[in-house]
Amino acid sequence: MTAALSAHELIARHRSTLDQALEAIRTRAYWSPHPEHPKAYGENGSLDAAAGKAAFDALLGTRLDLGQPGTDDWVGGETSPYGIDLGVTYPHADLDVLLPAMKAGQRAWRDAGAEQRAVVCLEILKRINDRTHEFAHAVMHTSGQAFMMAFQAGGPHAQDRGLEAVAYAYVEQVRTPDNAEWTKPQGKRDPLAMSKQFTPVPRGIGLVIGCNTFPTWNGYPGLFASLATGNAVLVKPHPRAVLPLALTVQVAREVLAETGFDPNLVALAAERPGEGIAKTLALRPEIRIIDYTGSTTFGDWLEANARQAQVYTEKAGVNTVVVHSTSDYKGMLSNLAFSLSLYSGQMCTTPQNLLVPREGISTDQGPRSYDEVVADLAKAVDGLLGDDARANALLGAIVNPDVKARLEKAAGLGEVALASREITNPDFPGAVVRTPVIVKLDGAKPDAEAAYMSECFGPVSFAVAVDSASDAVELLRRTVREKGAMTVGAYTTDPEVEQDVREACLEEAAQLSLNLTGGVYVNQTAAFSDFHGSGGNPAASAALCDGAFVANRFRVVEVRREA
Repeated sequence: MTAALSAHELIARHRSTLDQALEAIRTRAYWSPHPEHPKAYGENGSLDAAAGKAAFDALLGTRLDLGQPGTDDWVGGETSPYGIDLGVTYPHADLDVLLPAMKAGQRAWRDAGAEQRAVVCLEILKRINDRTHEFAHAVMHTSGQAFMMAFQAGGPHAQDRGLEAVAYAYVEQVRTPDNAEWTKPQGKRDPLAMSKQFTPVPRGIGLVIGCNTFPTWNGYPGLFASLATGNAVLVKPHPRAVLPLALTVQVAREVLAETGFDPNLVALAAERPGEGIAKTLALRPEIRIIDYTGSTTFGDWLEANARQAQVYTEKAGVNTVVVHSTSDYKGMLSNLAFSLSLYSGQMCTTPQNLLVPREGISTDQGPRSYDEVVADLAKAVDGLLGDDARANALLGAIVNPDVKARLEKAAGLGEVALASREITNPDFPGAVVRTPVIVKLDGAKPDAEAAYMSECFGPVSFAVAVDSASDAVELLRRTVREKGAMTVGAYTTDPEVEQDVREACLEEAAQLSLNLTGGVYVNQTAAFSDFHGSGGNPAASAALCDGAFVANRFRVVEVRREA
């Protein structure tokens, strides 16, 4: 295969970006090569807002032919949470044809080396970034995110996470030198001398099982970590969110072909309605790596049954905030209100349980009882979402009927402090938009425990009354240990309480945010700096992104000979 883009050209184009990414993961300082403001696009080959919307509109009702082998049918059926039938169809694969074709290109990809693989991945990301406006509409109309969130989280923030994975992959692969000369003195005898070669070799085919809510943000780390370490990657999107990942596969295949590699190193596995091919794929012997985001039930099944594969899961958790005291009561309420409302709580990092001492908390505005704290938080959410236009921009749409059902059921679990209300989206009358519900629960009652110790994914939070700060910390510890948590928050002005919360999170391996009252929220993480999940509690078996996330996607094979 003739390359239109040489390795030399790609290194010249992207090596400086790779170096900056390597520096960013070393220092953990803020950095991103991907602009997050929509107006930054429209030059140097990137699509502006109008062109991106036109490109998305042109996809509707079409067949997305990726040119991959083994296509035996065309499947689709996505309906936007905003009420639009996308009408796009995708190739359905005969796995006995597709999987061998994917393996065929791995030798040349392996032999290319870590640097060339990295810059090919950066070229893929650059071309995706140029189409960020188009991808934003694809993410919006499959996930239900509001446009700005779809643009940022589904675009530059997802691209950042992909680049972060490439940087970590590169570091781990070059940790061992390509060649070494080994000499061992033998006293009066001639020394022993060996020449040694060390080659990172891929495990096999990586399977990315996509999620409905964040198809690119959650999909890109595993995709690029596996690809950058020499593996072929099969992308199995969620049936309701195929388009963003199908477009990603399309771009990856184009770049691979242009750089002289087999485009079948990246392929799509779309499914017929109700087919459920994830289990079949997960047990195929060719699949040696699995990245999964979704329910605990299926994540646990993968970990128990896909024994031939290295499995990385992000499952469910019960995210908790300890509310003990604050020096900025208004800022605390505002911060929490935004965290509970963003994307209708449909984030794996959204707080669910707010642990508040039943005797109340101390604040800069004087003491506040448990009832007052909850009522004030309800008012803060109401104030944030009181204007329907602003509410639509924050909430987006309910992603699927299961979330709506959980929201409606939650009102019957305790005393409702803030009732959910329906909002009409004038641009998309078919969208299901609901404000959050806040339910008061007594942490000492066994029937309440059944509610707050289970994940209720969506715009539902529980204000749990606890006896004391120490009880809050103990409940936090037990929740993380038994149910897992992607995030933990705490508000306290007491150094001892802060230390107790910190120690609980260190022992149970949960990421902690303390006293957030400004423009940083507990349910947001920044690539190159923040770790998403820890891999150390039941919510996830991996962290995005650290060395452990990439290092076991390849092994180093040594060839030695006498010098």
